[in-house]
Amino acid sequence: MTEPRRVLLDECVPARLRRHLPGFAVTTVRGHGWASKLNGDLIRAAEAEFDVFVTVDRNLVLQQNMQLVRIPVVVMLARSNRLRDLLPLVPELIGVLQRISAGEIVYVPAAR
Repeated sequence: MTEPRRVLLDECVPARLRRHLPGFAVTTVRGHGWASKLNGDLIRAAEAEFDVFVTVDRNLVLQQNMQLVRIPVVVMLARSNRLRDLLPLVPELIGVLQRISAGEIVYVPAAR
């Protein structure tokens, strides 16, 4: 039996989203004690402890040199970061979390 993928939710993602991601070991930035880390430091720290980083921060990819990043990053594209706006994206998010590979950046778009 393989261990569940370790997923880190960015500060801008509601912590309650983790209840909707069964089968994954989900931790929040705040819960891990990393709330004060800047994006670059956060990404580097996450690479050492997590398998996937999930955010709603569309600017993260523009602000960081993502060619140097090994941890897969999922950017959820919703109207807002409210749980009710993110929940329709969960089925696709789960699929992405299962198949995303190192260094990939995947955008999970809002449901149409």
